[in-house]
Amino acid sequence: MMTTEMSWDRYSSPRLQQEVSRAMTDSIDLKRQRPVAVWLLVCAGMVFAVLVAGGITRLTHSGLSIVEWRPLVGALPPFTHKAWEALFASYRATPEFQRVNFDMTLDGFKHIFWWEYTHRLMGRLTAIVFLLPLLWFLKSRRISRPLAWRLTAIFLLGALQGALGWYMVASGLVADPRVSQFRLTAHLGVALTLIGAILWTAMGLLSPTAGAGRRVPKFAVAVVATVFLMALTGGIVAGIRAGVAYNTFPLMNGQLVPLGILLMEPWYENFFYNVATVQFVHRTLAWLLIVLIPSYWAWLRFGAKIEQARTESGLLVAVLAVQVGLGITTLLTRVALPFAVAHQAGAVMLFAAALWTAHACKAAVRLSIRG
Repeated sequence: MMTTEMSWDRYSSPRLQQEVSRAMTDSIDLKRQRPVAVWLLVCAGMVFAVLVAGGITRLTHSGLSIVEWRPLVGALPPFTHKAWEALFASYRATPEFQRVNFDMTLDGFKHIFWWEYTHRLMGRLTAIVFLLPLLWFLKSRRISRPLAWRLTAIFLLGALQGALGWYMVASGLVADPRVSQFRLTAHLGVALTLIGAILWTAMGLLSPTAGAGRRVPKFAVAVVATVFLMALTGGIVAGIRAGVAYNTFPLMNGQLVPLGILLMEPWYENFFYNVATVQFVHRTLAWLLIVLIPSYWAWLRFGAKIEQARTESGLLVAVLAVQVGLGITTLLTRVALPFAVAHQAGAVMLFAAALWTAHACKAAVRLSIRG
């Protein structure tokens, strides 16, 4: 006991005593919160997998194969030939079958059905993996009240994502059998927001001190926002299938700015319906990130000198290089399935890397405040 008291007396400064006490508290919090953080990282990985499966579903034109939204009953696939025939009959009544897949057989229908079914089933499993541990954590009081409210909000956002998915599918069950690019982009945007919220919360739990930071540098915010915006424009590109046009790089069919970029009236419709404009905007944001992210890396290392973000920013640059390569390859191959899926997954990885770097900056800002 005397040794302990003498050790504590060495920290005669009230500020130093406060720092030691806070460090001890952070260590205890980290031990208690690590299981919660690991669970959240697993959930983020599952949402990522659902998003990738959704990309495959879209690219294989399978998204309109299930014409009803039955969150509970729809969890079970058809087991009998009669059940398959009933589902196929429902699909044959849709405009997509009548106008596009009119020669499709039952075996062909099964192929597109399984992709959409797998996508929906993965979403349901993700909801269960999120909800059940959350209820246990709440019951055992392993999480604080503010964290409980945040996690509840994340779960509700996930539920909204499921409903939005059906809202998107419903837009394609009409005379023009193609889902709305606006609903598709909203579906993608909510998925990215969901992944971002889960990851940011998990990172805060793994670094309690960093989580207490007061601000994130504006440069970091700008990078995250630009990556998010570029991903959204990718949703518009996918929604109007702009990727199958202007399949040259770096120019667009020999031109820096393609002809017809502002043909539509009113002018703003070009940004949502004009293939040339939509792809040009997506490319422009990619070029912006090619300049912005290396500048961000250089600023962190040589300007702000935030050593805590060195690894994260280096990974961010590496992911950007891979993502740009995938984007170019997807374009040149006229949206070949493997490259297109990898490009969509790369957008999520780039967003996650940007968030990780921003959180590292937040930790460094907090340390500088305390130092």
